[in-house]
Amino acid sequence: MTAVLERPAPAPPAGPAAKVRRLARRVAGPWTYAALIAILAGSAFPVYWSFVVSSQTPDAIDSVPPVLVPGGHLFANIARVFDTTDFALALLNSIVVSGTVTISVVLFSTLAGFAFAKLKFRGRNVLLLLIIGTQAIPTELGIIPLYMMMAEFGWAGEIHAVIVPGLVTAFGVFFMRQYFERAIPDELLEAGRMDGCHSLRLFWHVALPAARPAAAVLGLFTFMQAWNDFFWPLVVLTPENPTVQTALSTLASGYTTDYTLVLTAATIGTVPVLAVFLLFGRQIVGGIMSGAVKG
Repeated sequence: MTAVLERPAPAPPAGPAAKVRRLARRVAGPWTYAALIAILAGSAFPVYWSFVVSSQTPDAIDSVPPVLVPGGHLFANIARVFDTTDFALALLNSIVVSGTVTISVVLFSTLAGFAFAKLKFRGRNVLLLLIIGTQAIPTELGIIPLYMMMAEFGWAGEIHAVIVPGLVTAFGVFFMRQYFERAIPDELLEAGRMDGCHSLRLFWHVALPAARPAAAVLGLFTFMQAWNDFFWPLVVLTPENPTVQTALSTLASGYTTDYTLVLTAATIGTVPVLAVFLLFGRQIVGGIMSGAVKG
């Protein structure tokens, strides 16, 4: 009796994470790690230096050699920041602006991106070109008419004058449109329509779950852009109703600048951005990796 030899079952196809690990093993070497460590050190040093200066006395900024070790005056300097300016209101305003703008941009960009990528309607390509074309217009060109509009609405000096103009962005619409174009096959949507799903239900149950990685990346970029926005809040808001960036500008103004005070406020202002990345970092990295690996 001859034994029947069974062929082993084929291995399942490797996912994006496995492909990234294989690629990393091929290109990784001592010089690669040295370059990555140098880039990491160069990127992290300004944040560390701000923390060191914010924990020292004001004369430490001029010391030679420079101080590289944190001191014991951090909490005293934090108290001085909140005593010098209304930094608590600035933090609250920035959190409200950045959070609202991020949620709105992700929601509307996902809806519009799905419509431009998967729905057939007249003038779709022309509208998409018009949206992309708005990115070529310099921001400074629209500041004066935008301020006149906010003043006409009676919103000058109010926080919603910063929120409303940023509720949707051309970059967000184009970014999500490109993601939907690749991520969702048309056959899947046609199968859903044959089962009786309308477009909104297809978006909610099919497109939105598939768009989570890209939405996380877009959300991080939008939050950072809204948090770091300086020019428009400086124009439309008053010093009594600041954001973090305009409050930093107020602290840095005057004949003499207390850099310890300014860098302490800057250190406080980086905490919410770091918290967002720590909370959603896994989804953000997953979204970047899914777009970086093909196949």
